Amino acid sequence: MEQIHSENLQLGRLVANALGEIERLGYRGTSRRRYRTTWEHLIEFSHQKNLGNEFSADLAARFLEEYRVGDEQSDKPGDGWRRDMVLGVKVLADFAKNGRIERAFTRVQAIHLAPPMQKTLRDYEQYSKDRLHLRPRTLHRCTTEVMIFLDFLHTKKARTLEHIQAADLSDFVSSRNHLEPKTVLGIVSYVRTFLRFLTMRGILRKDLSAELPKIRVPSDGMIPSVWDQELIVRLLGAVDRSSAKGKRDYAILLLACRLGLRAGDIRALKLDNLRWAESTIEITQAKTGTPLTLPLTSEVGEALIDYLKSGRPQVAYREVFLKLNPPFNAFGDNDNLHHIIKYWRQLAGITFRSPQKQGLHSLRHTLATRLLEKGTPLPTIAEILGHTSLESTRIYAKADVEALRGVALPLEFAVQRFRFAERSLFHRQRGLQINLGCVQGFVAEPQGDHRAVHALLQKVHGHGVPQAVNSHALTFQ
Repeated sequence: MEQIHSENLQLGRLVANALGEIERLGYRGTSRRRYRTTWEHLIEFSHQKNLGNEFSADLAARFLEEYRVGDEQSDKPGDGWRRDMVLGVKVLADFAKNGRIERAFTRVQAIHLAPPMQKTLRDYEQYSKDRLHLRPRTLHRCTTEVMIFLDFLHTKKARTLEHIQAADLSDFVSSRNHLEPKTVLGIVSYVRTFLRFLTMRGILRKDLSAELPKIRVPSDGMIPSVWDQELIVRLLGAVDRSSAKGKRDYAILLLACRLGLRAGDIRALKLDNLRWAESTIEITQAKTGTPLTLPLTSEVGEALIDYLKSGRPQVAYREVFLKLNPPFNAFGDNDNLHHIIKYWRQLAGITFRSPQKQGLHSLRHTLATRLLEKGTPLPTIAEILGHTSLESTRIYAKADVEALRGVALPLEFAVQRFRFAERSLFHRQRGLQINLGCVQGFVAEPQGDHRAVHALLQKVHGHGVPQAVNSHALTFQ
């Protein structure tokens, strides 16, 4: 299907074509109505101001200025219409220039592949599972991106798999240029593997994987998004800890900002991972497949027990965190828990001085940066975050130039590893005993000492860790 270059069309015709395109792409009715409203206001504004009957960058700028809508990020409740207007004008401008609309998030359910493509995709999914041994989440992401690629070939190029051309690959990658370079790099990698699969199966006569554009992503190009400490305090303070939702979400937020756990590991956390006797949390990281043991600090421990006793539904699931409504399922494999931090962030009225990431992973970035500011060696930060390479940890040094100047990597730190599983943490800070009641699986007294690591976490967070455990109570001193 050939693209319709729309930049010389009258405004009304341009809008009509754009509405037809978003309907063809499977946009939901609510989204189509939002775009229609914005574009109709644009037409009316153009007529009222006698600005002509063609779309232009000047018209777009004056329209947004008239409604006092800027391009800056707005995340306050009630400001959704501002984001809708900015997005609507941007989408129309892209359509006027390129004759196509690229969805920021593709609704996979709206994609209907031709039967031959469907079969090939199913075969590739099975191959990726059996031969490439992709983990479930990676497999889902891979097949999703390949499905989008196949839809592009079918709807934009009218191509069958046997007739893919090198130019099609460049056009597809260009159609994804609204995404972050690192994301596009991943997409290219998925498509490259798929093309090799097509060649191996004899569907393609020539291996086109080398024809994919090269995506350059500097290894040190990402600067972590870091929250000011005052904003962390406001976020946690906004959580209603008297409700089941608040108890659950508070524990989730603490696991991210105090221990630096990834959203995927929080989502998959099971009751068996909470080693109360050793005062640790022991998991196998979903991203790397490597084990990670972290101290169960008193602040996190109290929040978890409060949720387990008074907020978590009494169901058979072993996952710690469950949904709030029946049947009280665990979170899905692709849930990044962004809705949780967004809810409380908006309730707290938190805004940022400049655009940045605002999800749970940004709390992990913040912990790493705070540790660095306290003079923590990079190998120690890598150990806490569960990084398998120091290169992954070095990016946090860029969040604080002054800290970067003071970072040193003595040889002894390169081999020093804290064995959280071998020792538990003690700290006498305050007396507190919580009856665990029906929560099962706890054993008696921890042993050992982990003063060095605990002193580090105490310095950063100012919280102790469980002092003693028996089968019915967890005592904090």
